[in-house]
Order: sequence, then structure tokens, then C-alpha cells
Amino acid sequence: MTAGVDQPDRRGRTGLHLTGLGLDRNPDVVVKDVELLASDWYVVRATTLDIRGSDGTWRTERRETYDRGNGATILLHDISRRTVLLTRQFRYPVYVNGHPDGMLLETPAGLLDEDDPETAIRREAAEETGVAVGEVEHVFDVFMSPGSVTEKIHFYAAPYVRDDVDGTHHGIEAEGEDIELVELTVDEALAGIGTTVVDAKTIMLLQWAVLSGPFAP
Repeated sequence: MTAGVDQPDRRGRTGLHLTGLGLDRNPDVVVKDVELLASDWYVVRATTLDIRGSDGTWRTERRETYDRGNGATILLHDISRRTVLLTRQFRYPVYVNGHPDGMLLETPAGLLDEDDPETAIRREAAEETGVAVGEVEHVFDVFMSPGSVTEKIHFYAAPYVRDDVDGTHHGIEAEGEDIELVELTVDEALAGIGTTVVDAKTIMLLQWAVLSGPFAP
């Protein structure tokens, strides 16, 4: 018996070795086998597939994928004050990969779990900032690291009011979250890209905001 295959893993899932089998949207790709390598909170698979190249020749490849589910993120903005509301929290993956202290400045974000994207980002924004999000604007959906990670992130934006910001730290204590709120002018945030702002989703939303979003000319 294998957790995630024929008995439930830590999140109660089975049949995780079947994902991808039967895909037929691309006639030049045939999934032959899926091996479950790990299933704790997230899922790692090794998939064997046949791919037909542009010259008509078939080749067999083995690809590993990391499946953590899909997510959503949101840029909270105040047009009148030209500010954005960001979060700062410790991210071990960036810390171990060279970030000075692992305290990453970013837009609120989280996994969808079983919710639709808009419901999920409303939940995450409330948990991480304490701000109740009103009307949200869907910006775009993006695959962030398509070489190995299956995650698709749904991007949103919404206005916030300074008076709604309660306190300086938020997050769910039981999940180990200790999230600091950081309010910046949009110009300060843009100036920090590549130095103090090195999170991809945050950079993408900031650039959208000044090119065609709430801070566009």
C-alpha cells in the first residue's frame, strides 16, 4: 500500500499516480506512465511520455513535476494616495537560495485549496492583511515556473482604504504565519524592483498597475 496511490496520503488523497494519463489535447504527446515520487503536503511525480518532434520523429522523455495546486494573488492599491499594500514574511526557499534574510516583500497570495480563485484571494487577503476586499478586478492567469511546477496563479487587483488597515502584523498563528504589512507608494515599490522587491508575481502586478492598471497615465 502506497500513500497517495491506493491509500490516503496526509491530505486524504488517492490515485495521484493517475494524473496526466489519458491526456489527448496534443496529438504529438502521449503519456505512457506516471510514477508518484512523493506525496506529503504537495506532490512530486515522474511522468514518462512520448513526444513527436517537428521532423516527425518520436522520442521518449521522463519529466518530473511539482504539484502544489493553483494559487491566487492580489495587488491592493489606493489610487488617491498612490500607494500599494504589500506583505513581508519569511520564505525559506528564497533564504536558502541567496536572499539576505528570507523576509520577502510581496503581494498577498495563497493556494486556492477547494475554492474558486476570487473566493480564495478574498480569503487570503483578509488573513494576511486584515483588509476586507471589495470589488476585485481579474488581471490575468499565469504559469510561473512551467519547466517543472504545475502551478497556475490567478492575478487580481482591488482598491483598499487606509482606515481599513488594522495593525501591522497578520496571518494565521496556527499555521506559523507572522506577516508584516508594508505600505509603499507605487513609485517606491517600482524603484525597489530588483533590490527590495524580487518576487515575480509582485513585480508583474506592479508593472501592470502602471502600464494599464490603476496607476496608468
